Amino acid sequence: MKIYITDCDHESMDIEKKTFTKEGVDFEILNVTQPEDIIRACHDADALILQYATISDNVLSSLKNLKGVVRYGVGVNTIDIESATKNNVAVCNVPDYGTNEVADHALALIMALARKLPLLIKDTKSNIWAYEKAIPIYRLQEQTAGIIGLGRIGLSLAKKLHGIGLKVIGFDPLAKKEQLPDYIDFVSLDELLAHSDIISLNLPLTKSTENLIDSKEFSKMKSNCYLVNTARGGIVNEEALYQALLNHTIAGAALDVFKQEPPTDRKLFSLDNFIATPHAAWYSEQSQQDLKRKAAEEAIRLAKGEKPLYCLNK
Repeated sequence: MKIYITDCDHESMDIEKKTFTKEGVDFEILNVTQPEDIIRACHDADALILQYATISDNVLSSLKNLKGVVRYGVGVNTIDIESATKNNVAVCNVPDYGTNEVADHALALIMALARKLPLLIKDTKSNIWAYEKAIPIYRLQEQTAGIIGLGRIGLSLAKKLHGIGLKVIGFDPLAKKEQLPDYIDFVSLDELLAHSDIISLNLPLTKSTENLIDSKEFSKMKSNCYLVNTARGGIVNEEALYQALLNHTIAGAALDVFKQEPPTDRKLFSLDNFIATPHAAWYSEQSQQDLKRKAAEEAIRLAKGEKPLYCLNK
C-alpha cells in the first residue's frame, strides 16, 4: 500500500506520520498540485490526500492502483467526481472535524455585524465616544435568521441562533422537512431571501451553487439584511455583493471565504459595511488535530480496500 499527501500547508505533519506509522503504511508527503505533476509523482498511489491539488480526469484514469482520494476539509470542488465514479475511485472528505468551529465563527460574524462592532471598536480606539454613529441597531431576538444549507454546520448554527432567541428559517434542496428540528421553519429560497434579517450560507460549492447569491438574489433581500458566508468562495458573486453593499441594497456582509484566496480584488475591503476573516472559521487546535487524524485514517481504509466513512460518490 502506498499513500501520498499531494499537498498541505499545515505547519506540522506529525499526526499523519504517527497514524501511518502505527498502521505500517508506506507514505510520502509531497508538494504538488497540478495534474501532470501528480501523475508523475504518485504513479503507484493506492490513496491520495490533498488540500488544494486538482484531481482531474487525467489523474484519475492514469493512476491505475488508485482506490480513493481524501480532501482535507469538506469541499471537494477540485476533484472531478464524475470521472472518479467512472474510474471506480472513491471521493471522500472530512465533514465533521470543525462543525462547531464554523458555526461559532458564523455566529461571531453575525454578532459583529448586528451590533456594528467593527465601527464601534474603530471609533472608540480613535477616541470617538459616540454610539450614535452605529444607529440603527435592532434587537436580535426580534429578528429572523435564514440558513441556506442545513447540513451539520447549518443545523449547528441554527441551534445556536434559536438558543439566543432568533426565529430561524431554512432552505436546503436536499433536506426533508420532517427530519429537521421543529424550531426551523422550512421555506423556499425566495421566501428566505425576502424574510430574513440575517442570512448565513452553509453549503458546498458545486455547479448548482456557484453564484447562488447574485444581483437578482440581493434585490430580493431586505435593506436591513446582513449576509454571512463561512462556506465557500464562489457561492456569492463578489462583484454583485460589492454593488449591493455600495448601494445599500443590504445593510452589510461578512466573508470568511473568497473565490480567490487571498483575494486580489480589494474593492470590498474599502467598504465600512463589510468585514472579512482569512478562511479561519474551521480552525481550533482540536479541529486541526481531528482533521489531520481523520484524513489519514480515511486514506488508510481506502488503501486497504475497506469501506470509507465519508464517501461522496457511493
